[in-house]
Amino acid sequence: MNDVMEKSDDAGWFSEETATFGDRVAGARESTGLSQKALAKKLGIKLGTLRNWEEDLNEPRANKLQMLAGVLGVSMSWLLTGNGTGPDAPMDADEAQADIAGILAEMRGLRTQMTQSAERLGQLEKRLRAALREPA
Repeated sequence: MNDVMEKSDDAGWFSEETATFGDRVAGARESTGLSQKALAKKLGIKLGTLRNWEEDLNEPRANKLQMLAGVLGVSMSWLLTGNGTGPDAPMDADEAQADIAGILAEMRGLRTQMTQSAERLGQLEKRLRAALREPA
């Protein structure tokens, strides 16, 4: 096993040569965080129908294909051929750690800003109450 994982290039990620229509549907669904049941409900289809698509036993009609692409945030062309707008390739471990560290740093910064804003809001409320109590 290699110590360094290489990020898949976008051209090969779920391409026609490396994945089937069902693989692309399942991959896009998973990248959106939807379960099969949740996606089937959004599309107004039976769970078995979606499973058949993901297992390459059937393909959707054009209207459902269009809905599927919209819900999954990918192009119809990508679903059919692997070419076009699809989900992002997964990050390697180093990229994921850097991304997590960046998100946590941004969250800490926002928390600090929110605390400062809450304190400032409290000060303004006190000034407003005092101004309302003073006779005109």
